[in-house]
Amino acid sequence: MAPLTVAWISQFPVEWLPDVPEPLRRLPREHPSSWQRVLLDQLEKIPELRLHIVVLRKQFERDFTFERHGVTFHLIKAPGRLRAPSLFWVDTILIRRVLDKIKPEVVHAWGTERGAALVAGRLGLPRVLTIQGLMTWYNQIVPPHWHDRLAGALERYSLPRTPLITTESNFSVQWLRQHFPRARVEQIEHAPDPVFHRVQRQPQTKPFRFIFVGALDQRKGGELLIRALDQLRNEISFELVVAGQPKPGMIESLRDRIAPELWPRIIFKGNLTACQVAQELGMATMMIFPTLADVSPNAVKEAVVAGVPVVGSAVGGIPDYVIPGRNGILFRAGDLTEIVVAVRAACRHPLFRRGLVESDVLAQMRDYLSPVLMGRRFLEMYQAARRQKSEA
Repeated sequence: MAPLTVAWISQFPVEWLPDVPEPLRRLPREHPSSWQRVLLDQLEKIPELRLHIVVLRKQFERDFTFERHGVTFHLIKAPGRLRAPSLFWVDTILIRRVLDKIKPEVVHAWGTERGAALVAGRLGLPRVLTIQGLMTWYNQIVPPHWHDRLAGALERYSLPRTPLITTESNFSVQWLRQHFPRARVEQIEHAPDPVFHRVQRQPQTKPFRFIFVGALDQRKGGELLIRALDQLRNEISFELVVAGQPKPGMIESLRDRIAPELWPRIIFKGNLTACQVAQELGMATMMIFPTLADVSPNAVKEAVVAGVPVVGSAVGGIPDYVIPGRNGILFRAGDLTEIVVAVRAACRHPLFRRGLVESDVLAQMRDYLSPVLMGRRFLEMYQAARRQKSEA
């Protein structure tokens, strides 16, 4: 079979690449989207695949194209403040110009958050859509910002018109099939970076070293986490590492409700690389993850394959990765009392209090969340999309 040419429409984080060309090294760091980089590492090893990655961003000084490990990156300078208000027709025009030169057989649209699914549907090419976050569902759980409301509306328009959708977790598969029954939905787990599979654990237990990875905001349960630890501050000796940044204003809003002695026990570390997060997981006793809505949080997967016990919400895909009593404890999302009870129980558990999990569950999760498996499954989806065109 002839080589397959695939174009990604993506917010791919080129600034996180270790060998990014010099003109791009001063870019502000956006979300690392580590699952895309893990898949890239797998796909660039496949000789029969020609991969192009198209990225639009207003921060680019100019259009720029470069090749890395056989993959071609097309960086397009986009005008500010026009993309979403134009319903992403600006993106459509700019991306179409690039694709007219590439002539891909398949387009892979990453997410519905920034118009990728909508744009892909306008291009008239076989396509695969990967869900990164279910905006319609998120907006039902947490009061949305205007951009999230727009993303949810465009998602409801795009998904019924998308022939092939990939998503993570049993929850997401069932939700999509129930709400968009005409689409073909395939489950493909986004694998953590291999560095997390290789973490050498030396957990700190005196005091307990809790960790939270991600943006400490309302949807991720940031306020609930702080309030729960405030209730436990005199009962348990602990410190909390937040590998991420708090939402602006959140800490200030809690100052008057939280004991002053709690704040020195919270350590904020932002913009960490995957290797730095892996080092933090190596020292952590356990992860606490009280999210209100998540399709399949990468932070939980990273902890699970690193062998870190997870105390997390029983929401979205988390129950796929956290087996109660074996590699963590689950609690009802949004319930402050249950969070407190779960953390207390984890600190008394014979394994979790030592930062350990059952070895057979660790091995099972490492197999389930394998980068190699992720790469193979996405290649199958590209081939399926190409076959749909030939059978049409």
